[in-house]
Amino acid sequence: MAIKRIWRGWTSPENAKPYARVLSEQVRPGIEAKQIPGYRSLELLTRELGDEVEFMTIMTFDSLDNIIGLQGPDYERAYVPEAAQAVLSRWDETCLHFETVD
Repeated sequence: MAIKRIWRGWTSPENAKPYARVLSEQVRPGIEAKQIPGYRSLELLTRELGDEVEFMTIMTFDSLDNIIGLQGPDYERAYVPEAAQAVLSRWDETCLHFETVD
């Protein structure tokens, strides 16, 4: 069983590519460099919503304990680096956590 950590952020169409670059050039490499026990992957999903673009990240971990080890006891709190905040118009303050079924 794995745990999916899900978070969403929104930006303008003009800032969609800059945000994707922040994620691919800063956030993902930073996470991978930490060699977090139980971390498996980070997926980025996006969809256009007219005057804004929604991004969803789905991180996969072996267990909730791995996420707590990374984030501490307030593990539902979202981490949004300053570079991402500069191009996002709004974002979820917390993350959702789901157990995979199969």
